Amino acid sequence: MTLLLVAFAVGGGGSRFALANLAVQLTALAVLAFHRGAFLRFWQEASLGLRCAIIAACALPLAQTIPLPETVWASLPGRDLVARALAMTGESGWMTFSVDPRRTLLALSALVTPLAALIAGWAVPRRRLTELGWLVVTLGLVTTAIGAVQLSSPRTDASLFSNHDNGSVLLGTFANRNSTGLLLGFALGLAALLPLPRVQPGSHIGLQIARAAVCAILLLAIVLTKSRTALVLATIPVGLGGLRELWWVLRERPAQTGRPPASAMRMAMIIAGTIALGTVGTGALVVAAPGRIGETLERFQAKDDPRRFIWDDATYSVSRYWPAGAGVGTFDEVFQVDESLENLTRRRAGRAHNDYIELAIEAGIAGLTLAASWALLIGWLSWCARRSSLRWAAWSGSAFLLAIALQSITDYPLRNQTILAFAGFALALLARGAADRRAERAGVWA
Repeated sequence: MTLLLVAFAVGGGGSRFALANLAVQLTALAVLAFHRGAFLRFWQEASLGLRCAIIAACALPLAQTIPLPETVWASLPGRDLVARALAMTGESGWMTFSVDPRRTLLALSALVTPLAALIAGWAVPRRRLTELGWLVVTLGLVTTAIGAVQLSSPRTDASLFSNHDNGSVLLGTFANRNSTGLLLGFALGLAALLPLPRVQPGSHIGLQIARAAVCAILLLAIVLTKSRTALVLATIPVGLGGLRELWWVLRERPAQTGRPPASAMRMAMIIAGTIALGTVGTGALVVAAPGRIGETLERFQAKDDPRRFIWDDATYSVSRYWPAGAGVGTFDEVFQVDESLENLTRRRAGRAHNDYIELAIEAGIAGLTLAASWALLIGWLSWCARRSSLRWAAWSGSAFLLAIALQSITDYPLRNQTILAFAGFALALLARGAADRRAERAGVWA
């Protein structure tokens, strides 16, 4: 909980806010230091695939910082520029695989945050894990409240981090609207899928109404971020929430009451009612904030997106360093060599705005293979979670990880400590849900 709260409060600024990122990473190290038993338990109980994926993710940047003899590193793709630069200064000798090992070590250090969230989440009892999920929902509502202040304040100083969108979009504790929308989407998924607290008979309907109200508020907040990707990706938790309600009405509720499953006619009526409710909710959103929602929809018509020019030049950088890569974290250094003069602007690209292209530049075929392995692992864990009593909570985690993977096509969501921490928590939810049911029956997760 402490790690999530610290990451939420100060970790959303990205690489430009080093001290804030350091605060999150020191908190993560403290979590690992004070929970050594959780670390050992994770490595003993977690699946082999998950452990191998973590080792590979850490080993790749670490291996890129190992010094190599000149005959080796000079033969790597794209190192001719390095060799010529060293020749001009009269220097030569051993060098690392990465063209900037300090950047690579910095990227490696960022992994401590999701690793700490995953390991701590593995050792948390089931009930506490659900409570942490509701904490994320609460943080989503806090983000909405902060965003309301930002939208009603002058453009100059409402954001925690300097941003040219101050006062015009809902940012919360982030510097990037897409990251804000991503976290709100995670909170939306948890609000829709987490089990409700056990209450006296007759109170379930009231809790369901409260759940629907929270989901509506979070959905409105996503719209007010004006993030196109976040708005599209919000359909994932909304769809899962609808499926969960249908499953409860058609399967779980009859099993609890001893009544036969719903008929086909009743099922059709429920589906029609759900569609009607969604239509009414959409209309309510438009009435609540027509101007700002219209501005969000207008952004889908953008035809002069500068990212496509960055992608053209970044693709050329991929070919320069393929298949080895230039080193994790080095994109900002190597991209400027290949940036076309006709695409230059007053602003520095900084990122490829497509994490898969950036990964290909930095880690080559090894990085893309690692990303594909993580995708297969998350899909397998999601399948294994289907028989767990934690399956809907686990699927809220996999939905968040899927949203991160999809948003990475046009952005860089894993480049701030807040999303890294919550991604680690989402992976903990998914991995716990996919755990062996025999362990559950034995009370291991109680």
